[in-house]
Amino acid sequence: MAGKVKWVTDIEKSVLINNFEKRGWIQVAENEDWNFYWMSVQTIRNVFSVETGYRLSDDQIVNHFPNHYELTRKDLMVKNIKRYRRELEKEGSPLAEKDENGKYIYLDFVPVTFMLPADYNLFVEEFRKNPSSTWIMKPCGKAQGKGIFLINKLSQIKKWSRDSKTSSYKLGFCRFCTVKYTPSTSELDNMFVHLTNVAIQKHGDDYNHIHGGKWTVSNLRLYLESTRGKEVTNKLFDEIHWIIVQSLKAVAPVMNNDKHCFECYGYDIIIDDKLKPWLIEVNASPSLTSSTANDRILKYNLINDTLNIAVPNGEIPDCKWNKSPPKEVLGNYEVLYDEEMAQSDGPDRDLRSRSGQSTGTKGGRARDSGKPILTTWK
Repeated sequence: MAGKVKWVTDIEKSVLINNFEKRGWIQVAENEDWNFYWMSVQTIRNVFSVETGYRLSDDQIVNHFPNHYELTRKDLMVKNIKRYRRELEKEGSPLAEKDENGKYIYLDFVPVTFMLPADYNLFVEEFRKNPSSTWIMKPCGKAQGKGIFLINKLSQIKKWSRDSKTSSYKLGFCRFCTVKYTPSTSELDNMFVHLTNVAIQKHGDDYNHIHGGKWTVSNLRLYLESTRGKEVTNKLFDEIHWIIVQSLKAVAPVMNNDKHCFECYGYDIIIDDKLKPWLIEVNASPSLTSSTANDRILKYNLINDTLNIAVPNGEIPDCKWNKSPPKEVLGNYEVLYDEEMAQSDGPDRDLRSRSGQSTGTKGGRARDSGKPILTTWK
């Protein structure tokens, strides 16, 4: 469609606004006609609210799905992944295979998780199996490290329960604590040891404002390749891709896939000492605040890539039909999952891909790396 995209946002971040301005898009007010709205989670609630919401036209898109919380609330994410596993088991899918100890072989990427107080008895049973373990308590719907604490005694749970009744892509980065980790119980309350959130670490004495306690993912990869080897590093990143694809598939049946919506998710993944990745949570609104120069560059490029996919060629959206990004845009990305190809292949496609067998290619070669764009996992 001809004409300039008209944009509005209620998140005043330079990495957003600079990207819009670079494209020559026109800023308008919320009450004017707009085509593209990058909005906060609270605003998306109002847009799709039964009482206060309104109907989006075919030339309007927004950056959240109506019920994105099915993936981005910690409790619902776990619930949906567990349901996904059960359904695959009922279908007899090879993806749901377990080892001799009853653990999933291919879908074991979420730490043992309980929702309290509903799962309290199950939690106590698991706690007593490993009484020396330390557990992390995370509120379901909060961010930036708020309300998180660690426990190693059941009495601490009871105290929390009483108190709570009266209280209220390839690019990416990895975050580190400013204080070296120790499992010592004497450091249980030291959040500078346990939480990597910048909102917490920036208050520590050892916080470095130049690098902000962050590495780029590419630097992490180089470090791991040099210290642990290329083979295990490749396996780690393949498993991270696997986690992302399988978590999205887990919520696909319950997500309201509104044609006016897209998402830019922030995946929090922790890597243990055996280089196994674990999915901690998925953020609906990953922080766009830049704490360092490299941080700003990374987040600017993230928004640039997101807009290239969500608004192909910078044209005014047309939600009456599905428009795929042009090939020259897709050439910069690795396709982790091709639904059409997966549906046309056999049920063991995922396992062939994960074991390193040939899965075929589609879409040519990635422009930068020269590697085939692999189409992986059903």
